[in-house]
Amino acid sequence: MKTPLTICLLWVHCIAAFAQNAPNKLIVSSANDFLKLLDQSQLEKISYAYDAEERFNWYFVPKARNGLMLRDMNEKQKEAAMNLLKATLSQQGHEKAIAIIQLEIILKELEKAPPESDYRSPVKYYFTIFGTPDEKKLWGWRIEGHHLSMNFSSESGKIVSATPLFFGSNPGIVPSGEKKGYQILKDEVNFGFELLNSFTPEQLQRVIISETAPGDIITSNKRKVNALANEGITFADMNQAQQKIFLRLLSVYVKNYPLGFSNELMQKIEKAGLNQLRFVWAGGKKYGENNGHYYRIQNDVILIEYDNTQNNGNHIHTVTRDLTNDFGEDILKKHYQQEHVKK
Repeated sequence: MKTPLTICLLWVHCIAAFAQNAPNKLIVSSANDFLKLLDQSQLEKISYAYDAEERFNWYFVPKARNGLMLRDMNEKQKEAAMNLLKATLSQQGHEKAIAIIQLEIILKELEKAPPESDYRSPVKYYFTIFGTPDEKKLWGWRIEGHHLSMNFSSESGKIVSATPLFFGSNPGIVPSGEKKGYQILKDEVNFGFELLNSFTPEQLQRVIISETAPGDIITSNKRKVNALANEGITFADMNQAQQKIFLRLLSVYVKNYPLGFSNELMQKIEKAGLNQLRFVWAGGKKYGENNGHYYRIQNDVILIEYDNTQNNGNHIHTVTRDLTNDFGEDILKKHYQQEHVKK
């Protein structure tokens, strides 16, 4: 008799068999439809070579960036830009990204900023294109602003790299006003605590590595990251019920991507070893307790960090990194090797 976990994994593989990362013409056409609407000065701001150093210049704080800002677009251009964003993510991921952008309005109200201040603004998000959008070429795009950083590469019309991917939320839970209780990254929080609370006292001794959470995600905005310390508890050392919760938490991050790519990423994680996946916790055991909490998920392929320590534990940062192909560097290396052979 198959266990629930086995059935779950078989379901993932069956879905993957029918939804491989097929060429996504919508992404290429959305990018080109957007670019056609731009004038020369806008094209100069948004366009970089695929191998430009700028492609690695990512961050998740409110700062000026290179690229074309939503504020500097007319309404048709903004609509086309947002169509590209929508084509880039799953419905779940798209809804989160839009909510993060709009949260700037609430944050401005909570901080009681004067009306003329634009420090918090939903139009301070930048679009950057690397190379030429084409179904046969290697190219990339970045969509970035406060608490949002999406870095994608496409080759032969398929998404081949989609990390780093950063989603953040300040506040994590809106504390007052008309939107009191509103929470964007709800599953990232709730499934994390559900998993933590499922462990036995003996397991918790391995899971919790510190009573104090780090002040932010440990990898910050580094260009290159390696696996962090092999701490915490492995998937293999969890019981079946805990494994099910763990997979649900992992899928929250993986399913921010379109179905084809998310399934390929999950297969890649499984190939590296589900049993080698580790879960680590630091900080408080309740939301807002002990000035915040932190967890991470990792094996040799994936590194996911969640940190909620700022603003008295109500300011969330999450990041997904592919330890083998961040920024499509593995794809770019293979591309150069192939081009060299052709010559």
